[in-house]
Amino acid sequence: MTGERERAILVGLDVKSRGRKAAQTEPAAAPFNAEESLDELNVLAVSAGADVEASLLQTRNAPDAATLVGSGKVAELRETVDAARADTVIFDSELSPTQQRNLERALPCKVLDRTQLILDIFARRARTREGQLQVELAQLNYLLPRLAGRGTEMSRLGGGIGTRGPGETQLETDRRRIYRRIQKLDRDLERVRAGRGTQRRQRQSVPLATVALVGYTNAGKSTLFNRLTGAGVLADARMFATLDPTVRHMVLPSRRTVLLSDTVGFIRNLPTTLVKAFRATLEEVVEAALLLHVVDASSPHARQQMAHVTGVLHEIGAGETPQILVMNKSDVQPNPPAEPGALAISAKTGQGVDALREQIDQALMLDPVSHARFRVPAAEGGVLNLLHERARVLSSRYKGDRCEIEADVPESIKRRLAAYLIE
Repeated sequence: MTGERERAILVGLDVKSRGRKAAQTEPAAAPFNAEESLDELNVLAVSAGADVEASLLQTRNAPDAATLVGSGKVAELRETVDAARADTVIFDSELSPTQQRNLERALPCKVLDRTQLILDIFARRARTREGQLQVELAQLNYLLPRLAGRGTEMSRLGGGIGTRGPGETQLETDRRRIYRRIQKLDRDLERVRAGRGTQRRQRQSVPLATVALVGYTNAGKSTLFNRLTGAGVLADARMFATLDPTVRHMVLPSRRTVLLSDTVGFIRNLPTTLVKAFRATLEEVVEAALLLHVVDASSPHARQQMAHVTGVLHEIGAGETPQILVMNKSDVQPNPPAEPGALAISAKTGQGVDALREQIDQALMLDPVSHARFRVPAAEGGVLNLLHERARVLSSRYKGDRCEIEADVPESIKRRLAAYLIE
């Protein structure tokens, strides 16, 4: 299939709760219904490079332990695969090792679940060494429990009497190899985290406040990041187009400089292995002084996506961090969902972005701006340059070999230049 897009069949499971009470409480527990979840899986599959030929939805009272969807649906699925000449079947649920093995035996094609699909997308998107390490660690942690019961297959021997020894030997060999690789990846990532921690401490010593962009995947965070910083971060309509974290300087209307961090997008049912692996990336969110919660206002599921992102922020310890709710894509949806304190913008056209900068400036009290006067020797060009770059200079005049400057200046700069202050 090199150079060709894979043909994929999508399969969803709608589990009906038993009893009226359960039915009444189910919507609150599951903001995405089965059809909407299957639609999202479609977008994920296309982002991974597949052409979706068909989608099947099975309704059951409970998942089938052997095949998730039941033997009858599997038979129907086999016919659909043959008719569409599909290469892959993707399930919108996490398959157990037993379910995946049974489905692979019953279907004449590759079988993936939602977690494997997301891991594949992350593997395609990772560009930095850190991102590649994180993805590989997540993949190995997902694979490890799925080695059980496959020892004889992996050793290319048939099952039965006389073959269990070699099978188990191969299985244990695979396990040991994966364990060793996981340990090495953990050590490598700890070094990456240590380096990131050093960089963060250096940034904080200036100090510069950090603003982190968070939101559901494909909400337009990278487009907004480029608009605010002038960076050239990849921005397109594919899910998880930006995976590796990026930090750039941003100048606010008060002339303060802050750091803006673009982070990986969140998604419903993000694999636990990925959340653990991307701890270093998520630390940028936890350490931020302010979060810009970017929402795709044109999405019919905007409120559900907002709720999911809020839940993840609480899980990683950033739930209490001040936020600005940014309703993006106002050029597509001029009437976004009404949310208290939300700011409607279009990162694509720039509409509302200046107002967003003003709101960020007002929200960041870490480095408040105050009025001050300085007397600086004319020979100290570095000090004069710092004031013009990082403060709003209101007036300047030379008296002999000194320059008197009146400016609105951030507190951090004022402290650094305390020796030049005029009381």
